[in-house]
Amino acid sequence: MCDASQKKRILVVEDEVAIQQVLSFFLKHHDFEVLAAFDGREAIRLIPLFKPDLIMLDLVMYPTSGWEVLRWLHTNHLTSLFPVLVMSSLVHLSDQMRAFEAGAIDYVTKPAQPSMIMERIHVLLALTSEQRVQLQHERIDEQRRTLARISASQADEFVY
Repeated sequence: MCDASQKKRILVVEDEVAIQQVLSFFLKHHDFEVLAAFDGREAIRLIPLFKPDLIMLDLVMYPTSGWEVLRWLHTNHLTSLFPVLVMSSLVHLSDQMRAFEAGAIDYVTKPAQPSMIMERIHVLLALTSEQRVQLQHERIDEQRRTLARISASQADEFVY
């Protein structure tokens, strides 16, 4: 076990209590220091105080959404300091693209297997800030290529 001062800090921003509790328990069990927020407003208040190594962010929350947290991080030039792993039930590629463009470094659709979440977390925490920026650009390019392929195939389907 690591000292508390050496543990990586993760802020879990999730409005569904059950999901938040399971994620927090799972992360603590894997030796992370975890703090949880129930909405974006609370996350914005906690980020400068907690200084997380990673933010796990739901997008659909009320009254302050995860989109607003991403916007706040970007506006305050904090996206390079606080990498964001989005965990959302939004499954459309356009939502994923929008999240990457807003500053997220990774995107996982819910529900997700805990082992896959842990793998993503370990990879993200091992990256330097330059590598995270590179990964973010690669993800944006990948989403654009996928959307272009889908658009092209849909256009072909409507030709009579």
